[in-house]
Parts: sequence; structure tokens; C-alpha cells
Amino acid sequence: MSRRTFLSYDPCGRGYRPGRRWGNWCLIPSISLLLVPSHATAQNKSSGGEFRISTDVELVLLDVSVKQEKGGYVSGLSKDNFQIYENGTPQKIAEFASADIPVAVGLVFDDSGSMRSKRPEVVTAGLIFVGASNPQDQIFVVNFNDKVRRGLPETVPFTDNINLLRSALSRDMAEGQTALYDAIAFALKHLEFGRREKKTLVVVSDGGDNVSTHSLKELMDLIQESRATIYTVGIFEPDDPDRNPQVLERIARVSGGESFLPKGLDEVVPICRQIAKDIRNRYTIGYIPDHGSNKAVLRKIHVVATAPDRGKLVVRTRTSYLLPARSARSRSAAPVQ
Repeated sequence: MSRRTFLSYDPCGRGYRPGRRWGNWCLIPSISLLLVPSHATAQNKSSGGEFRISTDVELVLLDVSVKQEKGGYVSGLSKDNFQIYENGTPQKIAEFASADIPVAVGLVFDDSGSMRSKRPEVVTAGLIFVGASNPQDQIFVVNFNDKVRRGLPETVPFTDNINLLRSALSRDMAEGQTALYDAIAFALKHLEFGRREKKTLVVVSDGGDNVSTHSLKELMDLIQESRATIYTVGIFEPDDPDRNPQVLERIARVSGGESFLPKGLDEVVPICRQIAKDIRNRYTIGYIPDHGSNKAVLRKIHVVATAPDRGKLVVRTRTSYLLPARSARSRSAAPVQ
């Protein structure tokens, strides 16, 4: 296998540093969606003790949430309880796991003028989310209005320090316009530097966008190419001209997350606590797709879970992905101020 240099995050506080990656690998169980070339050829442990499986075949890994029809999480399922379809064709499950795995997670919070009166509740909700998360999660903050900014200090890409996160969430005044698409694009890019292979974003906004350099189509392509599961929380007044709940719902649905539209600010804290719980109660399911003669770039995914003694089960996971060989790799996130 060939060696490739990459940037890894040093948890000792030295920020990003060069590292080594051997061939293509994936952590099982782990990421939301990943295509890697297959034939398992070697197994080793990283310096952090993580078990890695080297591979040169194409493997799709899905991050899957299963709930009962009335909302309770469903645990204890096996791979025999799941069926996966890609473009309508049944797929054989090659990997399966269920565990509370640490994630790399970005809190992407709207700091535009329309959020000014809502900031105290939003900051509190972000801190509640942190407190309910896995203690080993790597967390970062992206604040945005008409510009996209890191919330943490330049030398701290990720942290679990509650004081740093509190400062990151509340450092800026709410003012200006809204670059939602640029903020999510930047956060997706930043996620790739995390050492946790499972990737998640929590986006709090009114869903409107009026100054981004990325279009909605460009953003949706980035989401379909990414590993991230995205949760969205829409906060807006009924007469808010910038509100766009449909965009928030679409982003969450395609990525396999969930969209929440609270009726009042008092619902935001419980929602963020619920999102943290959902992240910690997901299955990881992998399959090797047979593309055959169908060379379509966009691949549609449908996952079904059944268990006779559990009633009707509701599954949330990624609904599609773009084949990496055909997707544009030259896009860049918006510059960070």
C-alpha cells in the first residue's frame, strides 16, 4: 500500500500536525457514510489504540437511527432485522455494530441579526447538548452571520472543555445577514480533521440565506459526498421574512439526521438534549454495493427495520450519496474570518 501524508489533530493541544495514513481505511463501527476501495489486506492498531481495518473495496457505511412509532429508541436489534436497498436493489449487509461511539461534532449557530433576541436560549441549549454528549466527543463551534467564524481559539480545533465551548458560543454579537450555506460547507470541511470517524453537525438557524458564496445545490452535493449526519433546529418568528424551514428539513433528511421546528424557545433546550441522545443510540451498517452497468452518479438508499415484537419501526439514515469518482472534489469552503 502507498503512504499518504495527512493532517491529524493533536489532543495534547498542539493543534494540527502531519501524520501518516496507510492506504484507505475505515473504523468499524464508525462513520455516517464512506466509500472506500475493498479487499481487507491488513489489520493494525493506531497510536491511540483504535482498531483499523485496511481495505481496497468499496464499502458504504450508514449511520442509522431506529425508533418506535411513538418515539422510543429501539436497541438490541441484529443485522437480520435490517434490509438495505440501493436504487431499489437489495444489498447484503457486510458490517454491523451498535455502540455509543465518540463522534466529531460541530455546533453551527446562526449569529445574524434575526437571532439577537434568541441568543441566551440558544447558548444554553448548546451547553446542554455538550453536557449530554459522550465525554470523549470532539466538539467545535462555527458562528456565522454574513461571515463564517471559528468559535474556538485558532490553536484549539476541537475540545470537550465546557468553559471554552461556552465562550465560543457566546463570543459574538448577533448582527448582520445570514451565510448559512457557507457555514455548513466550512463545518463539513472542518469535520474531516477530527480524529473521530463518526461525524455530526448540529445546525441552529432560521434556514434563510442571503449572502453565501455557495448555492443550495452546491451545498447539497457536499452533504451527499460527506460522512456527516446533520441535525437542524429552526428558530424563527411566524412573520420572519428570512425563515426557510424547508431547507433545514431537506438538509437533515438527505444526511440521515432530523429536523426540529420548535414552537417556542422553551423547546430548544429539550431538543438539543434529544439530539445528543439520538447520536448515542445509532446503529452502524455497512454494505458493498454492486453498481453493475448502472453508472448513475447519485445512488438512492432505503433502509427498513422490522422486529415482530417491537411494532412499527421508524428508520432515519442517509437517503442518497454521490459516487466519489464522479463528484467534484475541487469545491472549497468559505474563508473563515
